[in-house]
Amino acid sequence: MSTPTAQLAAAGVSIWLDDLSRQRIITGNLADLIATRNVTGVTTNPTIFAGALANGESYAGQVKVLAERGASTDEAIFEITTDDVRAASDVFQPVFAATDGVDGRVSIEVSPDLAHDTEATIAEAKKLAAAVDRPNALIKIPATKAGLPAITEVIGAGISVNVTLIFSLERYGEVIDAYLAGVEKAKAAGHDISTLQSVASFFVSRVDTEVDKRLAAIGTPEAKALTSKAGIANARLAYELFEQRFADDRAKELLAAGATVQRPLWASTGVKDPNLPDTLYVTELVAPGTVNTMPEKTLQATFDHGVLEGDTITGNYADAHAVFDQLAAVGVDFADVTQVLEDEGVEKFIASWHELQETVSTALKSSLQGDA
Repeated sequence: MSTPTAQLAAAGVSIWLDDLSRQRIITGNLADLIATRNVTGVTTNPTIFAGALANGESYAGQVKVLAERGASTDEAIFEITTDDVRAASDVFQPVFAATDGVDGRVSIEVSPDLAHDTEATIAEAKKLAAAVDRPNALIKIPATKAGLPAITEVIGAGISVNVTLIFSLERYGEVIDAYLAGVEKAKAAGHDISTLQSVASFFVSRVDTEVDKRLAAIGTPEAKALTSKAGIANARLAYELFEQRFADDRAKELLAAGATVQRPLWASTGVKDPNLPDTLYVTELVAPGTVNTMPEKTLQATFDHGVLEGDTITGNYADAHAVFDQLAAVGVDFADVTQVLEDEGVEKFIASWHELQETVSTALKSSLQGDA
C-alpha cells in the first residue's frame, strides 16, 4: 500500500520541505525525510534561518570561529547559511542525479533588504551561487518590480532561480516573461540551458487569510460563502496560465533547444484556519509538473491522512474563474489584495532578516564574552 506522499509524488508533484537547519542535516533527519516522506528538495527563507540559529547549539562552534576571526554580522550570516545550503545540497545529490537535475534542489534567498534594488539583488545572487557552488542550488529572488529584471539577468548568467512572493496572475505572467528572457540570454551567452531550472513560488494560504478578512467585513451571505476559496482558485488559474504560456511559440522554441519549463510551486501551504482540513493546500493543488513546499507539520499530516484523488487542478478552471467573478461581485478588490500581500511579504521577510541579524550579532558577542 503506497503512502499518501508516494501517491502525491506519483501524481507529478515534487514534495519540498519548507525548512532547513544544521540539526536536520547532522542528525540524519533530512536524509530520513527523503527516504520515508518522498521529500525531493528544501526551501529556506530568513524566517527559517532565524529560527534555526535561535534554537541551534549546532552553530556554536562555527559562531565562535567567526567571532574570533572578527567577522561582521552579515559576513557570519552569509557563511553560516551558505554552509548549510551546501551541506543540504550534498544530501540531495542522489535525488538531483536520479531526476536529471529537476529535483534535489535547495533554495537560498538574497537579502530581503535588497527587494527593491535590482543591481544589488543581481550581485548578491551571483555571490550566493558562487559561494554555495553546487549545481542543485536555487537562488531565491522576490517577484517585486525590481526583482523581475534581476531574475532575467541571473538566469542569463546560467544560475537557476526560485522566484518567490508571487500573489497575482498579472505578476506571474511577468515572472514567466522574465524567465524566458533569461533563458534566451543564457542561450545567447553559450550556457547549457538544459541545466537551468526555475520555479515560480505562488503563495496560497496568505491569499485566503487576506481575502477572508475582507469577506468577513463585507458580511453578506454571498461573501461568507466564498470563505477560503480564493487561495486555491488563484493557484489553479496560475496553473492554467502556466499551461498556456509554455505552449506558446516563444516557449516551444526554447524547449526545443533544450530549455526546461519553469514549474509552478505552491508556497505558504500550511493551513492557518483551524476550521479547514490541515492538508487542504496539498490535496486540492495536485497537477503534473508542480512543486509543493510544505512546513514539516503539513508534510506529516499529508503522510498520515492525506487523501489524494489525482489531478485536482486542470478540471477545475471554470470553477476557479467563477470564484473570481463572485469575489468581484461582492466587492473584493483582488488587485489590492495582491499588492497588500506583496508589500507585507517583503516587510515580513525584512523583519525576519533583521531578527536573524540580531540573533547572529548577539551570538557573536556572547561567544567572545564566553572566552573572556
